[in-house]
Amino acid sequence: MIPLRDDIPSAARPITTYLIIAICTAVFLYMLSLRSAPRVEAFVFTYGAIPADITGRAGDNPVRAYPTIISSMFMHGGWFHLIGNMLYLWIFGDNVEDLMGRVGFGIFYLGAGVAATLTHVFLNAGADVPLVGASGAIAGVLGAYLILFPRARILSLVPFGIFTRLMEVPALFFLPIWFLLQFLQGVADIGGTGAGVAWWAHIGGFVAGILLVPIFARRR
Repeated sequence: MIPLRDDIPSAARPITTYLIIAICTAVFLYMLSLRSAPRVEAFVFTYGAIPADITGRAGDNPVRAYPTIISSMFMHGGWFHLIGNMLYLWIFGDNVEDLMGRVGFGIFYLGAGVAATLTHVFLNAGADVPLVGASGAIAGVLGAYLILFPRARILSLVPFGIFTRLMEVPALFFLPIWFLLQFLQGVADIGGTGAGVAWWAHIGGFVAGILLVPIFARRR
């Protein structure tokens, strides 16, 4: 299912959501400006979150790698990666920001992202493949949205065989199905190399988002 919009209008302009989208887009455009593959690879290995570096398995001081837990959240591996993540943040982030406030939402977003990255690192402690992408933090936004707006309806493109249909899907159905798919993919990927989609980062972020709601939601 591809979400297009929800039925809950924003109560205020979601400045923090806009800012995150702008930063992610700017970082991606900067990566494109590097042009040569070696320079892009060097950038990704410098600012992406490499589990073996963070856990110290690579032999270096792991403290040097800790900032990548944050920087990796604002990097993306391609246009579809960026657009897909920003679409989800655009649809679900504004309403969560409404109930958390701009500063609170920013702290919540980073907290969910850190939890997502550390979940991935814990399960892939020796991996030397950089983790990049906002999807773990955005998964936290989805978890919060499920708790805060369970009765919302999500206008979505739903596949039926080779065709798709526009349908309004309840958040109480859409988001648990999304989580279940991440979990099944994550279980299937246990024991892998840590490359590809970081399913467990999505799972960790989603659970963290649910757990952090009581701390950050100002009104419900």
